[in-house]
Amino acid sequence: MNEESPIVLSFDQNRRRQVFTLLELLLVLVILTVLAGLVVPRFARRSEQARVTAAFSDIAALEVAIDTFEIDTGRYPSTDEGLQALIERPAEMRHWNGPYIRRGVPRDPWGSYYHYRQPGLQNPHSYDLWSNGPEGRESSEYNINNWSER
Repeated sequence: MNEESPIVLSFDQNRRRQVFTLLELLLVLVILTVLAGLVVPRFARRSEQARVTAAFSDIAALEVAIDTFEIDTGRYPSTDEGLQALIERPAEMRHWNGPYIRRGVPRDPWGSYYHYRQPGLQNPHSYDLWSNGPEGRESSEYNINNWSER
């Protein structure tokens, strides 16, 4: 009978096969860093695009509420009444059929309140409605509003 002898590896050979070398670990870290450098900025841009889209949606919904207020009452809320007039009946207001928005005056996706002005500077026959956008400055090219093309 021919018995095969088992293969015996020395301790050093086993250990060498079980442990990654420092060079292999550094290579993996470099690859992961490069991948993260490519992927993370794309997700960050998508996140900001989602916020801008949400702000445009909020403004469109607020426009519907403001226009419904105007149909019911015969006028737009004044600047002093602001968007709060969509939730609470202004003093001595007739034909108010609100609330016109259900969950309170929303904040923009960056945590600030939307701005409202009537009569508007950009829309003199109606109102201006805007968010200061991601920069939080009123006169920024990144403002989201109801008078610019979307």
